[in-house]
Amino acid sequence: MADWPRYRDDAPVNEPAVTLEAFLEQPEAVAVRIEPGADVRELVPHLARLKLIEVGFPAFKDGRGYSAARILREEGYQGELRAEGDVLLDQLGFMRRCGFDSFAPAEPIEAAKAEAAMDRWPHHYQKDAVGTVPVWAKRHG
Repeated sequence: MADWPRYRDDAPVNEPAVTLEAFLEQPEAVAVRIEPGADVRELVPHLARLKLIEVGFPAFKDGRGYSAARILREEGYQGELRAEGDVLLDQLGFMRRCGFDSFAPAEPIEAAKAEAAMDRWPHHYQKDAVGTVPVWAKRHG
């Protein structure tokens, strides 16, 4: 992945992200930033027009962004889903499985280390938001 921290194949979205409250009042906005505690379900009627949803991680121990990502992907969001803030190397693989496809960590992470972190465990037992086939399903059809 030459242009890490993105995991997507298309061009990056460079639109300014507005808060959820501002987005709901600005029908022309195509990028929104979600903070912990925000109800991402409010975005569901607007998912088709959104190019970027940036999910803030003010602290690595705050996992609400994982749930937000999973909800958005399960509701059909296809645009860029970016984890921003206190994003740590050890979290990248889990974030990817929840649906994040780009990352903006507060502290730089080397591209090779990021790649290795996302590829550390090639098999999983749980379903995920990116369509990985669980290892039990591979074993039992």
